[in-house]
Amino acid sequence: MQTTLQTARSGARVLQFGKIAVAVALLAGCTTVQTPTKGDPFEGLNRTIFTVNDKIDQYALKPVAKGYVWVTPQPVRDSVTNFFSNIGDVYIAANNLLQLRIADGVSDIMRIVINTVFGVGGLFDVATLAKLPKHENDLGLTLGHYGVPPGPYLVLPLFGPSTVRDAVGSIGNYYVNPISYIDPPGLSWALYGLNIVNTRANLLGAGEVLEGAALDKYSFVRNAFLQRRQYLLSAGGRRPQELPNYDEEAPLPKYDEGAPDTQGAPGNAAPASGAAAPAPQGASAPEAASGAETPPLDMNGGPETTQIPAGQLVPPTHFNFPSFRLR
Repeated sequence: MQTTLQTARSGARVLQFGKIAVAVALLAGCTTVQTPTKGDPFEGLNRTIFTVNDKIDQYALKPVAKGYVWVTPQPVRDSVTNFFSNIGDVYIAANNLLQLRIADGVSDIMRIVINTVFGVGGLFDVATLAKLPKHENDLGLTLGHYGVPPGPYLVLPLFGPSTVRDAVGSIGNYYVNPISYIDPPGLSWALYGLNIVNTRANLLGAGEVLEGAALDKYSFVRNAFLQRRQYLLSAGGRRPQELPNYDEEAPLPKYDEGAPDTQGAPGNAAPASGAAAPAPQGASAPEAASGAETPPLDMNGGPETTQIPAGQLVPPTHFNFPSFRLR
């Protein structure tokens, strides 16, 4: 009887070890990619962590965010967003000053003062109403500004997409953030948790679009993150790149007073490239280019009508009607 029990226990242990070995093998297989993408040498491990993070978000964070939206009115959520945005301006200003972007740093400090004093501790974004732009910066961008390469792409547990440079920068951001110094520590972590839930609530719509549009969710998130970081680094975290202003009228070409009009009236075709400019009727040979005379312009198309020499036309003035001068 004892021998049978010992045999059964040994078999159970072997079975348990077998399950562990299979799980380790599966995990090792998941962390290996035959042809990893350039810039993502740890793609297998990153995909595994991404899947774990996605499951945590699906079964824990997202339901909490939906409950938060259902319980909290929109104006309150907006005030919470403004509050944490005002706190974020502290390390944004610090990084702008570290990058010697003095004007942006001073603007960020003015945003903090205005929103803290007139926005009831940052619950209302008065600075944006005062035309002070909202910047975006962090220590990772500061390191990149001074030439530190981003390094391989990383997916951090619970924190999501990052790079080696941004992962190091996030440690500095933690120590620059004023929430890290709130006492007692429980209140500090509660504020961090509220910020995470509020941020996830603001991204509920974007998450649904991502789930419906992306064939490979991991690749979509990775490419979007890397492109956005590169854009912020090239733009200095300040504002969108300059686009042409289509509201302003383009400058008109300068016309010489005696130059022929190529757009004035029908039938007055523009001269071909390299062709001589038309000369007035009756002009001497030196005045006519290449010795060829250009026939006078018939304004009405009839043989017996008044003819105006082509050289007497001047550029249009108003309403796109041709004007002319008579000798």
